[in-house]
Amino acid sequence: MTVQITNRLRPAIHPTYPRLLCAYLHERGFDNAVIFQDTRLQWEQLLGEHRYLSLEQMSRLIRRAIDLTGQPWIGLETAGVTSVSAHGPLGYAVVSAPDLREVLRVVSRYVGVRFQLVGVRFEEFDDHAVLTLDEQVDLAEIREFVTGSILATYFQLVDTVTSRRLRDVAVTLPLDEPAWAAEYEERLGCPVTFGTGQLTITLPAALLDTPCLTADPTTHRAALRDCEHQLRQIQSGGPLSQRIGVMLLDRDGDYPTLDDTAEEFAMSRRTLIRKLKAEGTSFQELLDDVRRELAAWYLLETSLPVERIAEKLGYQDPSNFSRTFQRWFGTTPLRMRRAP
Repeated sequence: MTVQITNRLRPAIHPTYPRLLCAYLHERGFDNAVIFQDTRLQWEQLLGEHRYLSLEQMSRLIRRAIDLTGQPWIGLETAGVTSVSAHGPLGYAVVSAPDLREVLRVVSRYVGVRFQLVGVRFEEFDDHAVLTLDEQVDLAEIREFVTGSILATYFQLVDTVTSRRLRDVAVTLPLDEPAWAAEYEERLGCPVTFGTGQLTITLPAALLDTPCLTADPTTHRAALRDCEHQLRQIQSGGPLSQRIGVMLLDRDGDYPTLDDTAEEFAMSRRTLIRKLKAEGTSFQELLDDVRRELAAWYLLETSLPVERIAEKLGYQDPSNFSRTFQRWFGTTPLRMRRAP
């Protein structure tokens, strides 16, 4: 069970994107109490922390957003109004690129520094080029949100950096054609074919030489360095807070102390504290976050008694666990389990 939980909860999504989704819901008139109902997330948590969200956490928020808005195409909606700067160094590398070919190369190489659930391949042929989305995990129920977001982001980037609205493209989607299919062509302005194996964007090869109005060689070099640094960090296991979070998820109740963790990661206690602070967190916050997420998961997804859950999370006294649980979620473990 531990391996299954670790895979399910492994951080994968940059916190910027759930924040943007919540900001969109705020603009639609929903307050935080309504937005976060039954998601086991909090606005202060998203705003104040810098850790990647897990697929399960993001899925809960997306489900809630669709329920509130009645818009299964909400990925298209939110990404279409997101500024390029929201994508961090990746966005800056895109807007400063010399031409569309380099834009697509940058996106294909560095998409993982912001969104680890997918990979992107860029292939050039004699008369056309293809951008293909590869799922790194099974996106399941959030596939439409993710593919819609990627599509809208692509066109948003292209519209930002070029002098014309480049819609001489063909799009395929790995989704059954929905009743709201017209929303895609209306928002994207190009033909969309549903029911295919992967998301692809095919464009004429001649468009690749389209110059970028925002090209800036100095900014581009600096942004690429930042992207490369973040990519190497992720390839080595991700930011320190992310690696510690995954390690804690693997412990199944046998949680190390701060000193034990510093030793495991080959650094002093002081260095560990300093590096986590630079990432906007602390060891205790990481431990609390893991316990909070697993507590809700065990309660809602298993039939384990509350006493056994407390033990698995490292609480010797079930009453201490219940008090902590009520502080986290505003309810008791039994009430959460019995809720419809």
